[in-house]
Amino acid sequence: MSASDHRCRVLGTPWHGVYCTHIESVRHYGRHWHATYGMGFVELGAQRSASGRGNVEAYAGDVITTNPGEVHDGRPLGGPSRRWRIVYFDPSVLASMTPAATGNAAITRPVIQDATLHQALRRLFARLEDRAETLACEEALVEACALLLDRHTTAAPVRETGAEVRQVRDRLADESARAPTLGELAVLAGLSKYQVLRRFQKAYGVPPHAWLLQRRAERARRLIRAGSGLAAAAAACGFADQSHLTRVFVRQFGFTPGAWRKAALQ
Repeated sequence: MSASDHRCRVLGTPWHGVYCTHIESVRHYGRHWHATYGMGFVELGAQRSASGRGNVEAYAGDVITTNPGEVHDGRPLGGPSRRWRIVYFDPSVLASMTPAATGNAAITRPVIQDATLHQALRRLFARLEDRAETLACEEALVEACALLLDRHTTAAPVRETGAEVRQVRDRLADESARAPTLGELAVLAGLSKYQVLRRFQKAYGVPPHAWLLQRRAERARRLIRAGSGLAAAAAACGFADQSHLTRVFVRQFGFTPGAWRKAALQ
């Protein structure tokens, strides 16, 4: 892929737990998830993607969203490329916006036709790109989040997951322990290796190792935002080296750890 086939600009913001991307790409993103909410819009072209609510199509002007932990992918539709903008924010950020946000709100649809919300997001991106005063940027962020909460969220659905699969996820999430083998996970869950693989993927959308790598990438993103060097973040999060971190990071977020560090230092 040439450099012109994938262009990504990552924008830092005045707040911890919030960042934005502006991407134009031919790339077919594989199945992945983020620890954050995502809310943005398709600016040019169209995209087809799998989501937590089935396969969807999004066209220019549509608002696109993801919930924390919601597995999705994406590829161009009807043309070689597409361009979109998204603001990502931690669940705690949404919960701080209004008393209506209890911290377990779920966005109800991955593709939304809402002209008012679309315009609110455009104002937010414009203010961030123009380096407007923090108060102006925060007003735009609160306006967009309030519209999302009022019109397009509900209480988070209860994920029916067996205790044995939750045990596997909790073991993978244990940052103080080395990565387990599939055999060890099978013993922990009282299942066969095949049952662990099948049930985990059904519950969380990706196999255990892919889930572990994506969690490590999310942790590395937080460490880099807090000032960690790239090599140090790679080592702290269990990557073989900085190059390994970079490969996973690009697959997960669409930009490199170096681009993220630069945006975080703005």
